[in-house]
Amino acid sequence: MGTKGTEIAKFVAKELQYDFYNTGDIEKKAEEMGFLDDIREVNDTTPHPLKRFFSYRPVICLYRLQAVIYEIARLGRAVILGRGGNMLFRSLPYVLNVRVIASQEKRIRNLLERGYKREDAIMVMEKSDRERESFIKFAFHHNWDNPELYDVVFNTDNLTVNVAADMILCAAHSKEAYGHSGDVLNFLNMMKLEVRVRAVLAEAYFPASYVSAFVTEPGKVQLTGVVQVPWEKSVAERTVIEVEDVESVENKIEIASM
Repeated sequence: MGTKGTEIAKFVAKELQYDFYNTGDIEKKAEEMGFLDDIREVNDTTPHPLKRFFSYRPVICLYRLQAVIYEIARLGRAVILGRGGNMLFRSLPYVLNVRVIASQEKRIRNLLERGYKREDAIMVMEKSDRERESFIKFAFHHNWDNPELYDVVFNTDNLTVNVAADMILCAAHSKEAYGHSGDVLNFLNMMKLEVRVRAVLAEAYFPASYVSAFVTEPGKVQLTGVVQVPWEKSVAERTVIEVEDVESVENKIEIASM
């Protein structure tokens, strides 16, 4: 907050004629998918530690947030603000992962220009940083300050919005040369299905710590892990096969007592 990252993202989206997705836009897409209540619990924030410890609900909501982000990416031509997109799309060649930073004093000045009092600017800035840092740790077990997680990092202390945006546009145009191939679209469809399957398994009390689900090919799910009794293995498979777009399940779950 206060880096002018949002302004830069909007400028880039406008110039590229891409759709811009901030919190409100992501929630609209989530509502279309039936996940609005879920993602509001984890949309760039971290659930309380007690809730994470005693309930699978936070993980279920996280999976559904990721499904929404994958759906937005699947549609193509999008600028997505936050939500760990840089982690979800790290392996995709046509995605440009950008971070915008600024010194504390520069961020405070930017917030003062928006009408904040100095004390309030510091408070909301620090709160935003804490929430985003904890979200990335909760969702991906990474430090959001790690520059290796981004393709480019811009410090706006001495860069205007226009200059930073122009540099991003230049990099984005080079990325576009990779195109939006069928392989990439298949990957996004598979990742979207994978997180949906994991959410359904967690709802059925099969969290990833017990049963892991991987989409190995479009529509094909592989289950691994360990359960205590044979009927749990069968229930996990039946749970997954009922998920929309799942065509077959390879059940490699092992029974602990056997």
